[in-house]
Amino acid sequence: MFLLALAATGCHATAQENDRGYIVKVGDAAPDVELISLDGTKRRLSAERGKVVMLQFTASWCGVCRQEMPHIERDVWLKHKDNPRFALYGIDLKESREVTERFAAEMKITYPLLLDPEGKAFYSVAARGAGVTRNVIVDKKGNIAFLTRLYDAKEFATMVAVIEKLLQE
Repeated sequence: MFLLALAATGCHATAQENDRGYIVKVGDAAPDVELISLDGTKRRLSAERGKVVMLQFTASWCGVCRQEMPHIERDVWLKHKDNPRFALYGIDLKESREVTERFAAEMKITYPLLLDPEGKAFYSVAARGAGVTRNVIVDKKGNIAFLTRLYDAKEFATMVAVIEKLLQE
């Protein structure tokens, strides 16, 4: 059973259920994953400290990912892309630069879609064999503030509210 609750402050969420495939939980320090841009530039997630960061794990073959991406573009990216205290990175699981570029173009997204050629970033938050559609929200201190799995309109709306609240802090 999935239980989603906002803490008394309304700014942090906890998720409990039988198994969603995460190996991290809300409140943990976010793994310092390597972010690899399409041009091969590398940086660490820790370089984003001081920002609210959304990591969207995706793949071109994932139908649920494709369903969720227009919502991320409209309800998160376009709203916050000019906020210097916010960053959003789609991380494409185990696909080539060419496939990832085509995927971004097909989906008509304008947020950065990054490479995870070996799945190192993905497997730092999710178990091997876990499904790819998931979002990790990291607060300004570098801690995990919210986790999603698959696309659920209510959970997505809660995630958007969490991002809003974290940006106000």
